[in-house]
Parts: sequence; structure tokens; C-alpha cells
Amino acid sequence: MELLTINNVWMMICTALVFFMHLGFAFLEIGLTRQKNTLNILFKNIFIITVGLLLYCLVGFNLMYPGEFNGFIGFAGFGLEAPVTAEGALDLAYNEGYTYWTDFLFQGMFAATAATIVSGAVAERMKIGPFMVFTIIYVGLIYPIAGSWKWGGGFLQTLETPFYDFAGSTLVHSVGGWAALVAVCLLGSRIGKFKDGKIQAIPGHNIPLATAGVLILWLGWFGFNGGSVLSADPSLTSLTLVTTCLAAAAGGVVSAFVSLLKFKNLDLTMFLNGILGGLVGITAGADQMSPTDAIIIGAVAGAIIVFAVSLIDRLKLDDPVGAIAVHLVCGIWGTLAVGLFGELASSAQFVSQLIGVVSYAVLCIVSSFLIIYTLKKTVGIRVSEKEELEGLDAHEHGMDAYPDFRLNEH
Repeated sequence: MELLTINNVWMMICTALVFFMHLGFAFLEIGLTRQKNTLNILFKNIFIITVGLLLYCLVGFNLMYPGEFNGFIGFAGFGLEAPVTAEGALDLAYNEGYTYWTDFLFQGMFAATAATIVSGAVAERMKIGPFMVFTIIYVGLIYPIAGSWKWGGGFLQTLETPFYDFAGSTLVHSVGGWAALVAVCLLGSRIGKFKDGKIQAIPGHNIPLATAGVLILWLGWFGFNGGSVLSADPSLTSLTLVTTCLAAAAGGVVSAFVSLLKFKNLDLTMFLNGILGGLVGITAGADQMSPTDAIIIGAVAGAIIVFAVSLIDRLKLDDPVGAIAVHLVCGIWGTLAVGLFGELASSAQFVSQLIGVVSYAVLCIVSSFLIIYTLKKTVGIRVSEKEELEGLDAHEHGMDAYPDFRLNEH
């Protein structure tokens, strides 16, 4: 019972850290966008975590962990009902690591992250109503079905060499990243982003806030990866935190250095996204890597960020916060890296990782396209030119995040 208590307390601390990441996401997103859209972005982030938890309680948890099912989709029923012993008492040690309630809350914090990634990519030009509808469907249905394929014991878990994703490089980050890519394609770029075929920078209004957001996210990743050990095992949790930190540091340093070579300036935003890229990259195999492996994976992610951001711009795709480069591209890299580095490295494992990446790409691209395209053709997904130029805060909310300090922005 003492071990259960220790494990459970550790898991609850990690749950709190993952919850804290939502503040980091909000700070990063508002910092890298313009002040006239601040309140809109904060509203979306609060909506995602509140509605996400309710949906995960009502349907998501039992879609993601349905018990016996066909490997693709299953459902254990609406709402939460803790397992009981044969005598009818509450079974607190149903999985020997922590209670059913802690399990739900920890997993619920992950569920909302996928929609938060999309929020950053569509910032400053998407109508709030359609975004809320998208969030409800994607977080309520698509994410838990995706999760069941691996973490719920689905077909990717039953491959001859099981697909491996420790804490969600693909299951969380790429699931959000694919939807972000589809949304950006269907939505179009912000007014002024591309002029006469040239890329125009649209600076964020509060880089100190964005920096704080990244540091909060890094702190939250201690819970994101550390909690995914699913116990307080001293050797596994400590190794996981070391690899997580080293990958983040390597990602940041390499991203800043490569950015300096490519653009001839010391770009803080690229430094920050490099840290996040390193974190996303290590998330699939944080418990399987040596410190050196983690540094290599983080360093490659940091380099990838610079080229991915440039490529996305050249493709005329407008991603204000770099969400696609960070969460999708580095998520794919981190997932494939499990087959190349660490304890599981083998050609068979690499093939399984590739199968997983492709499987989630198909599910997420098709589902997010159907949702967003339907919304586009029915109610419309983009605000008017006037609303975009004057800011979503005034038009969508009738309020201002900074009523005593306003700049004329275009």
C-alpha cells in the first residue's frame, strides 16, 4: 500500500505539471501573435482545457481504453466508473501503480493538448465558433480513438514488433500537428503575410511572455514524460528527466546556431522553438535513450526546426507560432528515432515506427479535413477582412486584453 501511495502521489504531481503546461501554451501563443488577438487566444485555450476534460470524462477515456476491442475502435460506455473488487470494494490498485481516478486525470491533461497545438497554427484569423466545434469533435472523438490504437492495446500495440511511443511524440504532438497542417491549408494565410510573392514577418507583441511560456512548457515536460513512466520508479523516472532535459537543451542550442548560419542573426524565437522541438523529439523514447542519444535526437530536432519553418513559409503556409514544425515534423522525427537509437533500436522497430507514423497521418488528415472542410462550406471558418485587421478581440468578444494600452496594428 505504501508503494501505491508513493506512485500515486508522483502521478498526481505529474498531472499538475502537465496541467501547468496549458499556461505555457497560452503564454507562447499570445506572445508570438499580435496584441489585438490576445483575448481570443486566451479564450480558446481556456475552452480547450475545460471542455476537453469534460469530454474525456463523458466519452474519451472509455474510447481510449475500451478494454477488449477489435484494435481499431471500441467503447466501454459513457462516464467514469471505477473498477471494484469481487467483494464490491473500490479496487484502488487496479493497475498496481496508481488509482483509476489518477489515471483518468493524468490522461485527460494530455487529451486537450492536441487541440491547443491547432489553436496556435490558426491564430489571428479563424472564427471562434467553428474552432470550438472542431475542438469538441477532435478532442472528444478523434484523439481517444488514435490513443486506443497504441495505449489502449489496439492494433499498433499488437504488431509483431509493437509500435513504441512512450509519451506521445506521435499520439499527442503529431495528432495535433496533422490537424494544424490541414487547418492552415484550408484557412489561408493572414493578411500581409505574403506580399508580391515575398514572405513578410509579422512580429509577436510580447516575446518575454513567449519566453516564459517555453520555460513553463519545459517545466511541464517533467510531468509529461516523467509521469509517463506510470510509477515513481527511481531509475526510470530520473533517466527520463535527464534525457528530456538534455534533448531540450541540445534542440535550443543547435536551432539557434543553425538559424545564425542561415539567417545571419541570433533569433530568440528560433531558439525557443528549438527547445520545444527537442522536447517533442525525445518524447517518443525518453525512457529508452542514453544521455548521448538524447543529445543527438534533440540536436537533430533543433536543426529540423529551422529548415521546417523555412519550408512552411516557402509553401505559403502561415503558422504564426511554428506549431507544425515543432509538433508535427519533430514528432515524426522523434517517433522514427526510437528505431535508430536507444534500447529498442533495430530495423524491425524502425518499420513499426513508420507504420505508426503513416497510420496516424491517414486518420488525422482525413478526420480533420472532413471536420474543417464541412465547417468551411457550411458556416465558414475565416473572419472577415475588417475583423482580421481590427482584431478578433473586439469583434469576437467585444473586449480588449489591454484596454489602457493599445497600438494601431495592421
